[in-house]
Amino acid sequence: MHSRHCFLSLFAFGIVMALAASPARAQTRVGEAAVVKNEVVRVAATTTPINVGDALLRDEVVRTGTDSAARLVMADSTNLSLGPSATLKLDKTVFDDEHHYRDVAIRLTNGAFRFVTGHSEKAAYKITTPLATIGVRGTILDILSQRGQTIVVLQEGGSTVCTTTLQCIDLTQPGDTAIINSTGGRSTIKKTNNSPWTFASTCTKAAGLCTVTQYADATPTVTPPVQDDPTGMLCGQ
Repeated sequence: MHSRHCFLSLFAFGIVMALAASPARAQTRVGEAAVVKNEVVRVAATTTPINVGDALLRDEVVRTGTDSAARLVMADSTNLSLGPSATLKLDKTVFDDEHHYRDVAIRLTNGAFRFVTGHSEKAAYKITTPLATIGVRGTILDILSQRGQTIVVLQEGGSTVCTTTLQCIDLTQPGDTAIINSTGGRSTIKKTNNSPWTFASTCTKAAGLCTVTQYADATPTVTPPVQDDPTGMLCGQ
């Protein structure tokens, strides 16, 4: 009888631990908030504020309010700055190790952004807006995504910008700019070296918004370690 009772106790304990661990295993830390001004929130089943030092999790949506700004530092030290009324989704993150991504996709829905690549292989990065797919090659990019238009300005490195219909142009020199316009379901893309916009005007929105920092203590997986029997009463003790 004691043996049967012990088995049932351990079985129940195992179920409780599995249920408790499941949500934690689903949560993967992919970065943290380095700069937060005013209203910066994560949008999920509920909307919750993000504070400096808070973890960023895989597949979550981050949004800034009016007169707000944020800088996010990914686990590979990619820096992402957001201006006011901006929304992004950390769409896909696959780690090679805790400081490098094998595959990372960032969806910029609307607003102004500055993207500075980190330590991962450049081919790992994929940035999208509703109108564009942006490939990076060791890059600082300013990106403005708004209704009917995407502007991509190269500040350093190189980039290939494509429309959703795969019309592509290469940005190779600082100041090179791709402008995509969409009207009536038809997209056009053009290249200029005289950009109508850059993120520089947004850098004054918050102290440190355009600073680049390293992610010194990357901890991608937040699954807690399995604890010993919390009651200290395992069978046979």
